[in-house]
Amino acid sequence: MSQYFLNCWVVICLFIAPLSLSGKTSLPFLPGEKLEYSLKWGFIPVGFATMEVSPRKHGDEEPWQIRFSVRTNNFADKFYKVRTNITSLVDSNFTRSLKYIKSQQEGKTKKEIVVQFDYDEEKVVFTENKQTPRLLPLKRNVYDPLSIAFAFRFHPSTPQEKKTFPTCDGKKFLDVRLNVGKKSKIDVPYGSFLANDVVPDMKNLSGVFKKSPKGILRVWYSSDNRRIPVKISSKVVVGSFTAQLLKARGLQKKEN
Repeated sequence: MSQYFLNCWVVICLFIAPLSLSGKTSLPFLPGEKLEYSLKWGFIPVGFATMEVSPRKHGDEEPWQIRFSVRTNNFADKFYKVRTNITSLVDSNFTRSLKYIKSQQEGKTKKEIVVQFDYDEEKVVFTENKQTPRLLPLKRNVYDPLSIAFAFRFHPSTPQEKKTFPTCDGKKFLDVRLNVGKKSKIDVPYGSFLANDVVPDMKNLSGVFKKSPKGILRVWYSSDNRRIPVKISSKVVVGSFTAQLLKARGLQKKEN
């Protein structure tokens, strides 16, 4: 269960995300939005996760700050304790990541990771546990694993459409390809939604998903103007994992 749980959250960080503001009069999310999820491994509750957009105190020119946290419950703590927090800084127009910070406490693993995206010097600086930084050449705008989850929300999509988002975790680059599915009704603890399911190209994924030929990862985004990620489901060789929207506050007004 432990390795499966860890790999699922690595992948979920890649696919809960939004992009450019050009031509938009209404943003899909606002500063102060907070989404809370219940987590299950099969039918067993194992914890909670939160995604939120921090308030912007200095106006529209200030970078966006996105925060994500996940923690296991008392039951799962006995087997594999998770207390992980991630922060992403994205430029004011949400066109590229500026910084990615990850404080990871998962089982016996403890890491403090900082990734700086320096577009002027054309380099990515990756630092883990204050060790000697590692560098990668940076030739284009990229998103980190958390901010890309908000990239999809910024770009309207239609069923059967395919989208590609460039991303970098500080150690490697990856073009994430997403396939948009049909609209259907989804029931989660927070309520009922009409939502489009989005499925990433499994050839681009690694870890437990790469080892499972029939592995499936699906994210359901509400089909309204807010494109809220209401449910995440995975099915691989070691079992199934589900995150469902439990609470929400500070949501953008729903448009008809």
